[in-house]
Amino acid sequence: MLERRLHIADFVEKNKVVVLYGPRQVGKTTLLNQYLLDKNNYILKTGDDIPFSHDFSTCSLDLLRKMIPAHSLLIIDEAQKIPNIGRALKLVIDNIDGVEVIVTGSSSFDLANTTDESLTGRKKVITLYPLSMEELLNNKLSQYDLDKKLEDFMIYGLYPEVYLMTTHNEKVEKVTELANSYLLKDILSFDTIKNSRVMFDLLKLIAFQAGSLVSTTELASQLGVDKKTVARYLDLLEKSFVLYRLNAFSSNLRKEIIKMSKYYFYDLGIRNALIANFNAFSDRNDVGMLWENFLLIERIKKNSYLRRPVNYYFWRTYEKQEIDLIEESGGSLAAFEFKYSPSKKSKVPKDWLNSYQSSSFNIINKGNYTEFI
Repeated sequence: MLERRLHIADFVEKNKVVVLYGPRQVGKTTLLNQYLLDKNNYILKTGDDIPFSHDFSTCSLDLLRKMIPAHSLLIIDEAQKIPNIGRALKLVIDNIDGVEVIVTGSSSFDLANTTDESLTGRKKVITLYPLSMEELLNNKLSQYDLDKKLEDFMIYGLYPEVYLMTTHNEKVEKVTELANSYLLKDILSFDTIKNSRVMFDLLKLIAFQAGSLVSTTELASQLGVDKKTVARYLDLLEKSFVLYRLNAFSSNLRKEIIKMSKYYFYDLGIRNALIANFNAFSDRNDVGMLWENFLLIERIKKNSYLRRPVNYYFWRTYEKQEIDLIEESGGSLAAFEFKYSPSKKSKVPKDWLNSYQSSSFNIINKGNYTEFI
């Protein structure tokens, strides 16, 4: 059993809702079961339970009081499948004394939209990601072993089941299964998705240009669909924890690019499965991109688990001066350049130095990455 960095007990509070997000198969159910080990008075339901979903969505206070006793713990898995979930939860926590509520969702687009307004000030949102480097170190993996397995993490990814597999073939089979089924299940069942082939083709295009500037117009042309369809699909891929969008940083200087974005994969195993490339680093030409994607997502995991509010950006000018990652937190700016090899050097771009003199600048390579992530 792997000890996760996130602990549900740290967030549960009477007459509050804990919303647990995360991709499928990252361990949300396991995390929840661990929390319930010493609990007796709880009600466990799922959004797939049609009678419960129907009754709960009626938002009848009398019925909700019959369903949920005072001072009980209510858990609803796949809560985004229940109509009126936000309004119903608001009624529960506002009118049932001492109730504790945990809801989970493998995709955020429905649950976020239906709970944001209804549960303002009444919820705590937490996200569970694939395994992080910090979690592996906390599970008695030494720094030496971590360094030895670093390439594997960027080839096969860090989904718990994949990590626990011992052979190359087992890892490839499992992560390919995840990419082809579990991860896109929510998206492809969504009403507005008409063509799964276009979705997969879009993901493959992004996989080949992860970490590069993305033009929705160019993607639309390559896919033979309109620009709005590409933008909508990308939005769904973000909200279902497949892709992470990194926007450009700018203080409105004319020379800074501001209208384009970059996309990264929450898990590199999924990215490599989409293009069927599980080659070793010695046989790859995308090591720099893998390193950049890996560090960004691991940094996001770290800051998320620390509950540290951070805005993330990249920076690039029309003269092609660029920085891989800009962090904005507490009014301060920190710039990071990612170089896999410690022997590769990088200077602070002149335009960045002149425009943001109070910011810090660091190069992160495989010799000093641990503290960063």
